[in-house]
Amino acid sequence: MLSRLVLMAVQAVAGWFGAHELIKYLGLRIDKGLEIFLYAVIFSVIVWLVGVLAGLVLKDVARPSPSTLAFALVVALVLAAMTKFPEILTAIDKVVPDVPRKAFPLIGAVLGYAVKR
Repeated sequence: MLSRLVLMAVQAVAGWFGAHELIKYLGLRIDKGLEIFLYAVIFSVIVWLVGVLAGLVLKDVARPSPSTLAFALVVALVLAAMTKFPEILTAIDKVVPDVPRKAFPLIGAVLGYAVKR
């Protein structure tokens, strides 16, 4: 159980910092309206790759399948799409203020990975 919590923390940190660096490195330019969906894809891939590496290193953590990547991607895209609805964002801001919009697809990718596992 502890190894899975460590894995989720490492996935979140690697996804957050890795996606920003990867986008800068690749020089990807995309419309601001679609940028959140690009982050969802990149977060999902990074979370899955960290899971693959953790499956080799950590005890009690199995290697993820490609379907885990697909599930993480779908959940990340759903949470990214939620950012396009102001009513949802207003309700979330009342409960948890000042959440960065790019955190939604990252949370979706990590949760999708964890649920599928």
